[in-house]
Amino acid sequence: MALLINDLCVNCDVCAPACPNNAISQGETIYEIAPSHCTECVGHFDTPQCIEVCPVECILLDPAHPESREELMEKYLHLTGAAA
Repeated sequence: MALLINDLCVNCDVCAPACPNNAISQGETIYEIAPSHCTECVGHFDTPQCIEVCPVECILLDPAHPESREELMEKYLHLTGAAA
């Protein structure tokens, strides 16, 4: 699943630099995660780095974008140019 930043976000700006896929950007009122670029850090790290650094715990699984670990790995390979 891609991740989602909810309205508890305080715009602290620690999540965006932590994202290895550049999936996080400033939205109109809070930071947002682009589902097309979010791999939950699969391929990069063991845990999602944005969740690790978020001080208010506002980053959750996005139920609108269910993906298996295999699908996240495929997305990672595509995003990094390593796909066959």
